[in-house]
Amino acid sequence: MKRQLEGIILAAGESRRMGYPKPLLEIGGRTFIEQIAETMLAVVPRLVIVIGAHRDRVRAAIPRDARIAIAENPNYSRGQLSSLKVGLGAVQPDSAGAIVHLGDHPMVRLETFRAIVDSYNRTGKPIVIARHDGRRGHPVIFDRALFAEILSAPEKEGARFVVNADASRVAYVDLDDPGINLDLDTPADLARAGLPPPPPFSALLRRST
Repeated sequence: MKRQLEGIILAAGESRRMGYPKPLLEIGGRTFIEQIAETMLAVVPRLVIVIGAHRDRVRAAIPRDARIAIAENPNYSRGQLSSLKVGLGAVQPDSAGAIVHLGDHPMVRLETFRAIVDSYNRTGKPIVIARHDGRRGHPVIFDRALFAEILSAPEKEGARFVVNADASRVAYVDLDDPGINLDLDTPADLARAGLPPPPPFSALLRRST
């Protein structure tokens, strides 16, 4: 049975190791946030983007699309789970669940999103995780039945607290997509991925004035 999902992009982090807001980095002449949003909107009817650090600059880079809602996490310094909780709170009540993705994972293929949605509908598992080369990564689907559990999870543990609670609830989808677990946290990570280096932060300051 096909169940309607919404998307969540977590884009609230401080990007300290990168030295530049990661959602604003570019791939193929487009910002990460533009690339990810376009890919996810091919599989979901509505997308929630959670912002926090650099919120004004990231908000300005988000595509103007009626299908996109922006949610702000004032407590972004508490970590990724705090942003996921904000995102889940912004999902429409009639949605069956949410596809969660990260604002610094722009190289995940559209086919990967389609594959995990297919697995969610086919298996009925409340958690579906994309995996590459034996390593789980993103995107991840959480069924609405687990929202309350995620909202009450300790933020220092992260969403893995819920994922690891019961292995029988989890379906893994093995895919030939290195973008699933390609972490782009530093300028060196960008270089290894064949992407351009981040501009100096001073350039961002000039652009915003």
